[in-house]
Amino acid sequence: MRLLVTGGAGFIGSHFVKRVLGAADVERVTVLDALTYAGDRTNLGDAFLSPKLEFVLGDVCDRDLVDALVARHTAVVHFAAESHVDRSLSTAGQFVTTNVIGTQTLADAAMRHGIERFVHVSTDEVYGPLVDGAATEDFPLRPTAPYAASKAASDLVALSYWQTYRAPVCVTRSSNNYGPRQHPEKIIPLFVTRLLRGEEVTLHDRGQHVRNWLYVADNCAGIELVLRQGVPGEVYNLGGGTDLTSREPTGELLKICGADWDRVTCIPDRLSNDIRYAMDWSKIATLGYKPARDFHASLEETVAWYMANPDRWTPMSRNPLPAIPSARTASPALEGQHA
Repeated sequence: MRLLVTGGAGFIGSHFVKRVLGAADVERVTVLDALTYAGDRTNLGDAFLSPKLEFVLGDVCDRDLVDALVARHTAVVHFAAESHVDRSLSTAGQFVTTNVIGTQTLADAAMRHGIERFVHVSTDEVYGPLVDGAATEDFPLRPTAPYAASKAASDLVALSYWQTYRAPVCVTRSSNNYGPRQHPEKIIPLFVTRLLRGEEVTLHDRGQHVRNWLYVADNCAGIELVLRQGVPGEVYNLGGGTDLTSREPTGELLKICGADWDRVTCIPDRLSNDIRYAMDWSKIATLGYKPARDFHASLEETVAWYMANPDRWTPMSRNPLPAIPSARTASPALEGQHA
């Protein structure tokens, strides 16, 4: 297998690259990454010691570059995306360009060159908030924030290439990932790095938002499983075993970092902060997928990485988020979602 991995210098992509480099049937792994603020060559670390690895600096929207790269490979795993909800509230156009146009550019090249496998990596946020129950893969897409909307659109673009051209596209939708090397704009590394600096952390509303937490290595195992065994045209939800309100991992992080709740401040909710995500991932379980990592143990390991590597995350923390407005008064249709 000759594998092109877009966004392979990012958080999840770099973990995936390191995983597949060890596979005997993988002849080459080419990483295409634009190295925006969230991408970093050092995420790949000792992967560069492998003669199988090639790194290409470039944009998934660059049609000529993408076409040339896809022509040399037999499979594609597409991680490259703008991925932070808060940033999408102020720079939505950038999200649409990278996530939608970038996906279309890649899928078009995959169709023209007869790629054997194409995995498009997405998120549970495309399903929108659920008061109860869990979203299966055929659940309606009801994204709220611009980020989630751009990912939903990119999912549909990718799947359209299966429906129209029979390009062998599969889509994975994962819940919240965490683990070493994650950019400190995301909640777990944001809280860890602030606590390690002796700063306060803030919870939106009263910390009641529910998310499912999936260790990054488990997500990568699921993505590889879909790459190898997924049925073209199908979507696969990838979840973990841990549904928590945002207060719960906050409490765990306070304990691990030796802090208390005096370091936590509750602030007004931000715009479009969905109250609850939940997915049914029984479909991929039939392929043998099962998250292997315990949340509490892997959270301690994650914190230990940030404690040991301040040189890695301190520069990232200097790239502040744009100012994000707080949520407006809920409309009747949203009553109860931000309680």
